[in-house]
Amino acid sequence: MSAKHEPEELLSIGEMSRRTGVALSALRYYEELGLIASQRTAGNQRRFARHMLRRISLISVAKNLGIPLHDVQQAFADVPLDRTPTHQDWQRASRQWKRQIIERRRGLERLEAELTGCIGCGCLSMKACRLLNPDDALAETGAGPRRLDIMTNDDDDDLTSS
Repeated sequence: MSAKHEPEELLSIGEMSRRTGVALSALRYYEELGLIASQRTAGNQRRFARHMLRRISLISVAKNLGIPLHDVQQAFADVPLDRTPTHQDWQRASRQWKRQIIERRRGLERLEAELTGCIGCGCLSMKACRLLNPDDALAETGAGPRRLDIMTNDDDDDLTSS
């Protein structure tokens, strides 16, 4: 027989870690980022509302899938920390997150196609390969993997212009 739990029940950081499998340091970090929130006891110990279990679990799933915490922050931006989120709160977050996931999937599919084409043909053609950067022309557009960043956009015309 399982015990009934009150929605307002507060859990220690150790209990949250045990229940979610997330390290104490990660829970503190998520709190620092504003992804989760706790209350403090008179002895300054963290206590988490039971509804934080869902948030932490979703953060863990996102992390395991390689979704940046910044994307999780955006998706959770309108989900309240100070009360148990309603069904509507989670629906809004789900729609936002789904859009981000669709965009990420498109980018991954484009990357997969480019890598498969490049590795598969082995030509390393400076004229045909969309991943190479002749004469370091993309340096002027900024730091990082510029061509692959461009690939996450819907406009494929940018890819053929260099």
